[in-house]
Amino acid sequence: MTGPGWPQARPGMAVGLLGGSFDPAHPGHVHVSRAALARFALDRLWWLVSPGNPLKPRGPAPLARRIDRARAVIAGDPRIAVTDIEARLGTRYTAETLSALLHRYPGIRFVWLMGADNLADFHRWQDWRGIMGMVPVGILARPGQRISARRSVAARTFAPFRLPAPASRLLARSDPPVWCFVNIPMRDDSSTALRRGGVWPPAPPQGRP
Repeated sequence: MTGPGWPQARPGMAVGLLGGSFDPAHPGHVHVSRAALARFALDRLWWLVSPGNPLKPRGPAPLARRIDRARAVIAGDPRIAVTDIEARLGTRYTAETLSALLHRYPGIRFVWLMGADNLADFHRWQDWRGIMGMVPVGILARPGQRISARRSVAARTFAPFRLPAPASRLLARSDPPVWCFVNIPMRDDSSTALRRGGVWPPAPPQGRP
């Protein structure tokens, strides 16, 4: 079971998982999270703040700093938890993280959340078919990505398992494979823009493993 520092959830709850570097977190992340809570009828939503990737020449800001910023941005919304789950689990790929969470939290109905831009490249993810078979997947449309996402390899491969947008609130209670694509009002917030604007200083280069 879970211990100190792990997010809490009761069996039967629907919990959305939103992964990313959150470098830095901004109000756009909160906006997307609240939209996902409503559209997919989720009880809770966990931000999975990823550890740095040593294979990249320049990594994100230190994990503790990104988590502190994320917790400040959510402004105490009790439905959203900021976590360092992947660092705790020692997992590198989404499929590994989901497998570990399903084992650690029996009875929780997890939903993997991602933007439409991720769906466009989803077939390049490690064990992407396995991800679709483990948990329901909720897709949140972003500007300029709707067409490419709907024509993506993943969308075409799993077309028979797509839940219509009007039924999006049934996603978490549906058995995988199942996915749902919803359009939501979007904000222009960007972590990249914040870093470029000097609001969030860039991290120093990382060493190779």
